Amino acid sequence: MPGDPERVPKIAQFWDEAREISFHREYKVWHGKAGNVAISACSTGIGAPSTVLAVEELARAGCHTFIRVGSCGALQPGIEIGDQIITTAAVRLEGTSSQYVLPGYPAHASYEVVLALVEAAETLGVNYHVGVTASTDSFYTGQGRPGFRNYWWSFSKSILEDLKAMNVLNLEMEASALLTVASLYGLRAGAVCTVFANRVNDTFGVKGEETAAKVATETVKILAEWDEIKQKKGKKYLTASMLKLSKP
Repeated sequence: MPGDPERVPKIAQFWDEAREISFHREYKVWHGKAGNVAISACSTGIGAPSTVLAVEELARAGCHTFIRVGSCGALQPGIEIGDQIITTAAVRLEGTSSQYVLPGYPAHASYEVVLALVEAAETLGVNYHVGVTASTDSFYTGQGRPGFRNYWWSFSKSILEDLKAMNVLNLEMEASALLTVASLYGLRAGAVCTVFANRVNDTFGVKGEETAAKVATETVKILAEWDEIKQKKGKKYLTASMLKLSKP
């Protein structure tokens, strides 16, 4: 689930089969296969409302696993442009998830998706970081940038330092809503975002889009393999011992 419709074919180039299914407003959908595994990509546009709308519709169509593939701004030193950030949980600074659950409800990624994302990143040999993300509803004041005519308020002035102190790794605009709604509905979800900016170092660069696409595609293949292992063993939850025993 990338935000930008143009990222859909960029993701699909790493599949073995791919074709466009539909394109309406911000939602471009492609479907195909990665190896023998069925896979789809659906763009969501910018922000939580359109992302959750896509989840609602895709869940009704039978989708059960969702991976956000996006870009973000890093909040910690030592995270480089083009690095990948894998989300374990997200700070809910957007408003959409509050339409679904109480304020204290956690936005957490599926442990299987997180583990598969890490496995994929290791397999591909890419630079990655694992931790907490913050999702906002504003690219400007919600992410510590001044609004029109240099508009600031206390939240805008302190948000970056506050989140950095909380050891939050990155800022973006969709993950927390995706994770909240997926958890609520019993679906699997996770997120991998390439770093376009480090807000601490004040650096910027468009780098790592294809890396995120490769990681997400590999993750889908890994999850399909693990699902087969669980099915053979008659288990609902994946354990480390299952993976160890499944290897020759």
